[in-house]
Amino acid sequence: MTKLEEMGALARKAARTLAVLGPEKEAALMKAAQALLAHEEEILIANREDLAAGEEKGLTPALLDRLRLTPERIASMAAAMEEVAKAADPIGQVLFGEKRPNGLEIQKITVPLGVVGIIYEARPNVTSDACALCLKAGNAVILRGGKEALCSNKAIVRVLCDALTGAGLPLGSLQLVEDPGREAARELMGLTAYLDVLIPRGGAGLIRAVKEQAKVPVIETGVGNCHVYVDESANLDMAAEIIFNAKTSRPSVCNAIETVLVHSAIADKALPLMARRLSQKQVELRGCPRVRAILPEALAATEEDWATEYLDYILAVKVVDSLEEALDHIAAYSSGHSECIVTESYANAQRFLQQADSAAVYVNASTRFTDGGEFGLGAEIGISTQKLHARGPMGLQALTSHKFLIRGSGQVR
Repeated sequence: MTKLEEMGALARKAARTLAVLGPEKEAALMKAAQALLAHEEEILIANREDLAAGEEKGLTPALLDRLRLTPERIASMAAAMEEVAKAADPIGQVLFGEKRPNGLEIQKITVPLGVVGIIYEARPNVTSDACALCLKAGNAVILRGGKEALCSNKAIVRVLCDALTGAGLPLGSLQLVEDPGREAARELMGLTAYLDVLIPRGGAGLIRAVKEQAKVPVIETGVGNCHVYVDESANLDMAAEIIFNAKTSRPSVCNAIETVLVHSAIADKALPLMARRLSQKQVELRGCPRVRAILPEALAATEEDWATEYLDYILAVKVVDSLEEALDHIAAYSSGHSECIVTESYANAQRFLQQADSAAVYVNASTRFTDGGEFGLGAEIGISTQKLHARGPMGLQALTSHKFLIRGSGQVR
């Protein structure tokens, strides 16, 4: 057996125990959350190693921000774990029940997925979030984080595992693939004998690689080529504020916008207002020829810009002549994450809600709200941008499956 096969076998065994636990899961996760706080300095020391290596390798400020841990962020990680721990148990819920004419009693109930593999990039907070969500939903989890966060992830997993096993959870409930090499990632993606599902969380390159190479079923998450369309009836001050927030409040996350579409009827007023607001954060604008005629400081946008998730202070901007053209552009380039229309037209708002085919569609609000906590779902494993099994913020319910229970008294068919 390879090292990963041994991990898979251990996880499979742990999953059978986790599937039948109840209040024990809450108690264990509460202890794990407290352990994060108790071992804060140990985790921060490991994170400083990752940050120093990242700076040496020339990681962008946005990527370094994703990687960085602080006492406040560790406190938030612990609070998120406690919130998940206290949430209602998603396992064993009766979704359907019926007694058939032949006397068979049939129930459909929620059950764990089993063993969940998660491949993600340089965000150490995902480590604790994934642990809490998977274990609360009765799943064992195997994590494979990015090499940029390896020291941080090892420290976090060590702290969490000690707390979880100390609270009585089975060995193998939480494991980390410590080999940062591509071969280990490929082996994980082919671990069909042990993994029930694989969830990639990261940029477009990671998502594409997992989709193309995985033999295990994949739930696609993460890529956020998000749009704001400023309609001809829009309140322009509102539009400028929404765009500013959606781009600059945290550009390194998947619910930040990457493209703004502006109706030609109001472009001469809307674009300068938007540009002035964005200049406060030195956002680089890349525009079509009609944008550059109004904003000469904008760089020329290329075809690639419309499809790029920048995760940085860069914004693509295009002038369009209609809502129809805006919807066509979104359909062509969106990753299916989050889209927004700024409009005072009820008819246009309704059409946008119906025809923008993404996981979250907004009217007059920032896309930065696409988040499990903001939606009232609690912590999430990621934002699913596909349509099968899960879509949008993936909370506890998205980490369950179901099965049918049939009780009879000797019936035969």
